[in-house]
Amino acid sequence: MTPLLAFLQSWHELDFNLGGPEDIDYFPWSAPVAVLVLLLLFFFLYKGRRNYNALPSLAPVEGGEKPDVTVVIPARNEQSNIGPCVAGLREARVIVVDDDSSDATAFKARGAGAEVLAAPALPRGVSGKANAMAAGAKLADTAYILFADAGTRYQPGFLSSAERYAAESQSVMAVILLKRRCVTLLEKMLVPYVQALYFAGINVRKAQDPLSTHILSDGQCTLFLRTAHEFFGGYMSVHTNPLDDVAIAQKVKRHHMTLRIVRAESLGSARVYKGFASLWRRLRKNGARLLRINKAWGAQVILTSLLLTGIVPVAVWLWRQEQWGFLAAFLLVPLLLFRPWYGGFFRAVLLFPAVYIFQCIATAAVLANILGVKTTWKGRKV
Repeated sequence: MTPLLAFLQSWHELDFNLGGPEDIDYFPWSAPVAVLVLLLLFFFLYKGRRNYNALPSLAPVEGGEKPDVTVVIPARNEQSNIGPCVAGLREARVIVVDDDSSDATAFKARGAGAEVLAAPALPRGVSGKANAMAAGAKLADTAYILFADAGTRYQPGFLSSAERYAAESQSVMAVILLKRRCVTLLEKMLVPYVQALYFAGINVRKAQDPLSTHILSDGQCTLFLRTAHEFFGGYMSVHTNPLDDVAIAQKVKRHHMTLRIVRAESLGSARVYKGFASLWRRLRKNGARLLRINKAWGAQVILTSLLLTGIVPVAVWLWRQEQWGFLAAFLLVPLLLFRPWYGGFFRAVLLFPAVYIFQCIATAAVLANILGVKTTWKGRKV
């Protein structure tokens, strides 16, 4: 205990009030607390960005043969999105599965050059999206099937690039992460923040290992080897699970098949949330996603979000104790860590309101999941 007491005594004698009073008659607990919070945040957030950067990136492919890919797009009330989505995938056969839309989704899809298939009647307890994807996959006769959300956009050469990557990596399932497209101020605040949290707990090496149960899944853009998809029943085998992308990735891993995660920011984009209501519903829908995938991953994400909620209280504490040096570092370090996610240092200032808006929504979503409260997703209870 002697070394510890000596350390505490020396800490007590230091003046941490840079620019403030030279003599203090209290123990400056704010300084070590701030250092501890910063170290933990640095660990999780730096690890998250390193994990993201460790993912391979799709390289553009110019020219070449027509991709041996059938595109399946499940669509429910997507009249404003379906046309631009289909337009970027015209080099392949595109099948839009109209999931009982009440708007002009089918008309817009045909106008963009896609085949339109009406989704089969939805049995009780079945996920609409998985039901639609399974129906579209039955019509595919190509080597690969790309399942894409209507809110995604693609650049020329995307399909050829994705097919080449899947063939070279011998992937049965390739989860393709697209650039996040943000329109409103709320999206610009929350989407980069949520993405940073998402990667804070993941282990990329394990996620890419067929022998590991650790998975990373994103249902917005997924490329499947058709024969493997048919082998284990595809989306029809998980059509009762509202987290169909997680469930199907787990099936691939259970069969020790190769699941790869790849980035494609330069070749495609996706709009994840469309305002506060959309964000709220998606968080409610996916409230159990992290713990369902991996409890350790979910725990790290939750811990990171809780540490981030401490930024303002600790900063106020440092300010009141006139710990100016620690205060500057405490605010600067999170901005630097979030700068790559927000695309700039000054844009990263949006982090601060995002922390508390997200925490309010996430807390309410978790409580709703615990209480079993149903939410509406595209007109259906989930």
